[in-house]
Amino acid sequence: MATSGHRAPSGRARKAIAAVPRRGFLPRDVRALAGQDAALPIGDGATCSQPSTVAYMLALLDARPGHRVLDVGSGSGWTSALLSVLTRPGGVVHAVEIVPRLVEYGRSRLVAAGFAEVAVHDAGDVLGLPEHAPYDRILVSAAAARVPVELCEQLAVGGRLVGPVGHEMHLVTRMPAGFVDRVVPGEFVFVPLVDPEA
Repeated sequence: MATSGHRAPSGRARKAIAAVPRRGFLPRDVRALAGQDAALPIGDGATCSQPSTVAYMLALLDARPGHRVLDVGSGSGWTSALLSVLTRPGGVVHAVEIVPRLVEYGRSRLVAAGFAEVAVHDAGDVLGLPEHAPYDRILVSAAAARVPVELCEQLAVGGRLVGPVGHEMHLVTRMPAGFVDRVVPGEFVFVPLVDPEA
């Protein structure tokens, strides 16, 4: 396992975050805190991740126009909206969330913000969304106990997955001969990823 160098958020990631205000994806009682660089609660033990962490993950992910993207643990829908901006024109974003109330919440927030094209799915007892694979990019916004091989296998060749394993951030790239897994600098705190295979 190799360790990559630190990458600052790309200009594209910063522009996407500037274009999609987090406030509209937050519950009314925490909207006044939207400008803080902190994770904010959205109910059911879930959070809307802090903007600096999201920007860092998006820079690593490097989603491009026309890409097919899967957003795992989509929560409020904010990261799904950001991915939609980054993959326009021609991109497709699928979002999966395991908490039924948050499936509806995220879907309603995306529609209200003008991102009705993002498909939000109830994850059920499946990790990811294999029926719509392969994906060029997969973003995971919950901490896995292990590198989620089931998600990695949903990548197209040349595709990449970004997500935390424990407190470490991983960047996994699918190559023709297999997967390359890199740990990137920093310590991160996310809610746990519910893994049916664990």
